[in-house]
Amino acid sequence: MLIAFIILLTPLFASIVVVSAKERFKGWGATIGITVSAAATSFLALKSLFGETFQYIIDGGFVFGAIRLEIDPLSAWFLLLMNFTMLTSVFYGRGYMKAYAGQDVRLNLHWISLLFNHAAMSSIYIIRNSLAFLMVWEVLALTAFLLIIYEHHKMETLKAGINYLIQSHISIVFLMAGFIWVSGNQHNYDFNAVTIYCSNNSSAAGVLLFILFLIGFGLKAGFIPLHTWLPYAHPAAPAHISGMMSGVIIKLGIYGIMRMILLEGSNWLIIGSIMLILGVLSGLYGVMLAIVQHNLKRLLAYHSIENIGIIGIGIGIGSIGMANGNTLVGFAGFGGALLHVLNHSLFKSLLFYGSGIVYQAIHTLNIDSMGGLIRKLPRTAFLFLIAALAITGLPPFNGFISEFLIYSGLFQSIHSGEFSYPSLYILSIIGLVLIGGLALLCFTKAFGIIFLGEPRSHYQEDFTDPRDGRLIPMYLIVLLIALIGLVPQLFLTALMRPVMQFTGPLTPTATLPLLAVMQQVSQAAVVLILLIALIWFIRKWVNSYAPVTKGPTWGCSCQTVSPKLQYTASSYVRGYRKLVEAILLITRHRPRIDTVVPGAEHFSTHSYDRLENTIIDIPIRKVKGFIGRFNFLQNGSIQFYILYGIIFIFVILAIPLILEGLVFVYELIKQL
Repeated sequence: MLIAFIILLTPLFASIVVVSAKERFKGWGATIGITVSAAATSFLALKSLFGETFQYIIDGGFVFGAIRLEIDPLSAWFLLLMNFTMLTSVFYGRGYMKAYAGQDVRLNLHWISLLFNHAAMSSIYIIRNSLAFLMVWEVLALTAFLLIIYEHHKMETLKAGINYLIQSHISIVFLMAGFIWVSGNQHNYDFNAVTIYCSNNSSAAGVLLFILFLIGFGLKAGFIPLHTWLPYAHPAAPAHISGMMSGVIIKLGIYGIMRMILLEGSNWLIIGSIMLILGVLSGLYGVMLAIVQHNLKRLLAYHSIENIGIIGIGIGIGSIGMANGNTLVGFAGFGGALLHVLNHSLFKSLLFYGSGIVYQAIHTLNIDSMGGLIRKLPRTAFLFLIAALAITGLPPFNGFISEFLIYSGLFQSIHSGEFSYPSLYILSIIGLVLIGGLALLCFTKAFGIIFLGEPRSHYQEDFTDPRDGRLIPMYLIVLLIALIGLVPQLFLTALMRPVMQFTGPLTPTATLPLLAVMQQVSQAAVVLILLIALIWFIRKWVNSYAPVTKGPTWGCSCQTVSPKLQYTASSYVRGYRKLVEAILLITRHRPRIDTVVPGAEHFSTHSYDRLENTIIDIPIRKVKGFIGRFNFLQNGSIQFYILYGIIFIFVILAIPLILEGLVFVYELIKQL
């Protein structure tokens, strides 16, 4: 009962502190509130992860019935990574929001929304009652909406927030339909009703129920084609909110999907195949669109879709492994998915925090306008580089470990000959390889264009790395990224209990091969780091005796060297863009040149999401066109408006008479 009071009362008391405190202490009020709540839930989560599961029953009265609160190992894993990312977000946000000084009301609403957003996420991982769950899910949607639209005076920000809010409520509708379906049959609002329903009904009913929940939770997670809110919400929100949304809010969708798989406990092969196909498509489509983006945060948003796809691949592999009774494949799939949930929350939040520093330094997110920032922001560049290496899955960083687990599951399944559809899974391996290669292309573009070379535009202000504490949580994230990459066996051991909820008890023969390989990977990573350090020291020792001179960059015999001669983000990926133009919706602005020596011309490319255009834009245009045919009704004449009212009254009065007449005719026909 104490945990419920802490989750509910901590944001209330912290909100009072935020409202009453001076402006420079408002962020501290939110920080302390989130820290207290995170400490309490993390304590229980650690106990559940390594010891006894926390469970408590609250009497919800006539409406809710018994509300079961529970922190099992699966909830504990998500709670711990959510709390860590929320703490880094609020600590980073204190420095980031200093740029918005003098906006007391907006700052109050921002910090209060962040407090209740954290409380809602904590509750989602703990509540096992469908009605209470849906209420908390609604609180999450509303608070996230308020966090996104902080700069609501910008039209694009307001549109992004409304887009998110609408799609969040579509998610709630599908979740509500799923829970009503179950509770209507079982007369029970507890999550266990899903298990009872699936055990008492056909396999087809269980699959249809899962698809219903998959759409509801998939909208939050951002699976293709339910992803269209992400590329708008992430660029519109403040940087620490973008990091929090990508790091933990979209993981609520992953948690929901995994919870439903666990509750159903059947149809492993069908569910696994669905998740595997969905994961590959999401990963490929997300990274393909990320490469051609010009806006830094929009690029990172599409990479969230890509990594959600990788997590989906892991879930699919784990489910198929359980369908075939192969616990090693189940451990590799579910373990890789859960570890990648943590890994993505780390390096993606770090990337968004870095983008926030860049944005506040040069006041733009257009990659083509950047360049040479490593000289102005060396520590930010270093942190961004570590995150970029991690997200591309390169050793010795954390992204490599989780992706290696997923690869191991795929290869182990093919080796054991248990796949029902071998061609599908071979294509999945190819898809995962392509995802990794394209991600590497994207982040060489992003880091190279942003931080290397010369500035591509004039920076109006002089700036350096921030000294307001924003780098501290970023260094903590880097520390954890390196720790997972160097000693992965520690985190795989912590994952045992969450994974065993899906696979059942794991024997040493099912886990020792992967743990042994992880041990070798970590040893190789340590050797690599030592080798790099040795080469660096040798280079430094040799250069210490050589004179160092500085001069202008060699211009290939040209007298002047202009920053405009550098690659832009668009020209860097031109070859790739030409290959995928048939798949992606890319438009080019290329003026016609009629003279031998043309003047200043503007060339540009613009990418658009073809799925968004097909699923959302075209239907909306058709609906608007149909409604537009009735514009003549709104002609400004008061006489016509009175006539409409009279017609409406007559129609309402006529409906009962028509129905009564139909009943009379029906009875007459029956008598005949």
